[in-house]
Amino acid sequence: MTLIRPSRSEDIPSITAIYAHHVLHGTGTFEVTPPTSDDMRARREDVLSKGLPYLVAVDGDVVLGFAYCNWFKPRPAYRFSAEDSIYLAPEANGKGLGRLLLTELMAQAEEAGVRKLIAVIGDSANAASIGVHHSVGFDHVGTLKSCGWKFDRWLDVVMMDKALGWGDTCAPQT
Repeated sequence: MTLIRPSRSEDIPSITAIYAHHVLHGTGTFEVTPPTSDDMRARREDVLSKGLPYLVAVDGDVVLGFAYCNWFKPRPAYRFSAEDSIYLAPEANGKGLGRLLLTELMAQAEEAGVRKLIAVIGDSANAASIGVHHSVGFDHVGTLKSCGWKFDRWLDVVMMDKALGWGDTCAPQT
């Protein structure tokens, strides 16, 4: 049975392996060199230090995917907008885990004060990521044409967003 839970330090090797697969074989990330476990540990600690969620999907002790959000931009005016990231192990694709992770991520991001969740999706042909975001209510807000170069080809970035909680209907409590 799959469980969505907060990530733990001991999940870092699995998270690193899952992400490395996407770096080396996919266009969902525009990184071209897989980060080390130390890099991934530091990235996770950065997210958690900001009070934002970093989740994993597990079946027993096996990490099948991870998701987190981080502030969209560092300037203070963006402090209620976060960018989400979701990555699944290859064997976990097509089983609904992306939707489970994203649904829980949205709930926890809202609890953390996020009012706008933004998907910055590598590759306009990334039907799985576009589809999972659309399935939970994200709207397509634009496409940045040919702004990434990976695997000897130009790649687009698809931008999607979703309001969380009160969204922009009222001022946030600061």
